[in-house]
Amino acid sequence: MKKFLLTLTTLAAVLSMTARNQADTLAIASRYLASPLKVTVVQPEQALKDGNTRRFPTVYLLNGYSGDYTTWPKLQNLDSLATHYGMIFVCPDGRDSWYWDSPLNNKMKMESFIVKTLVPYIDSHYPTIDDPSKRAITGLSMGGHGALYLAIRNSDIFGNAGSTSGGVDITKFPDKWKMDRTLGKYAQNRETWNRHSVTNIARQLKPGQLNIIFDCGESDFFKPVNDNLHRQLLEDGIKHDYISRPGRHSQPYWSNAILYQLMFFDRNFNNRTRVTAAEK
Repeated sequence: MKKFLLTLTTLAAVLSMTARNQADTLAIASRYLASPLKVTVVQPEQALKDGNTRRFPTVYLLNGYSGDYTTWPKLQNLDSLATHYGMIFVCPDGRDSWYWDSPLNNKMKMESFIVKTLVPYIDSHYPTIDDPSKRAITGLSMGGHGALYLAIRNSDIFGNAGSTSGGVDITKFPDKWKMDRTLGKYAQNRETWNRHSVTNIARQLKPGQLNIIFDCGESDFFKPVNDNLHRQLLEDGIKHDYISRPGRHSQPYWSNAILYQLMFFDRNFNNRTRVTAAEK
């Protein structure tokens, strides 16, 4: 415990540092979306040095409902975190999409955009390590659901997944956050909603398929569905880290939670524990 607290203290000191020219704002066009999507990309200082040949793991950070590509850079000093961990951060604008492909709108296919357009673009334009074991995805609230949803369905792309305050069972909130605009009304489309809910598709997971970490504040309205996902994963024998600490559905909670998740990802990036298909 003392060693872990020391690590957090050291990290807090690193966050007070400033860095220059590490963040890019992109607008990426794709046939899966109606218009180009803005994305923030933050590189470590090491990547900007002349003659650098090193490549870096990548963490995709998904924003919550009503947020955008600036949400995570406002919550944390991603420049310093990128340099401290030697990671590249990618923050796409979620467009209130819940990060799935809408069965009703062929110009709102966010899963296809991220998997088929965004990841290949980032890997071809930045010094990433193109390997699922060196790629993670996480997010807050809507983005927490989106990160787990995308990773479960695309574990050949994302070997590490997280969620903070995630709405991991959308079927419990059928009238919230305009989800019916992309899925249809819940009462008439229950099967569609079930196929798009993390709690349901998590039943497909196999032991060792993903490195998973998720958390939720004790006073968060999403706490019950996160507790349920935790129990379900235990029953199914899916190894994961689940943390519940004091807090609400709020920016201070997310700003703190991401530090623990980055430590988790860093550990897995540097100590490969994921079981590959060839090893099963």
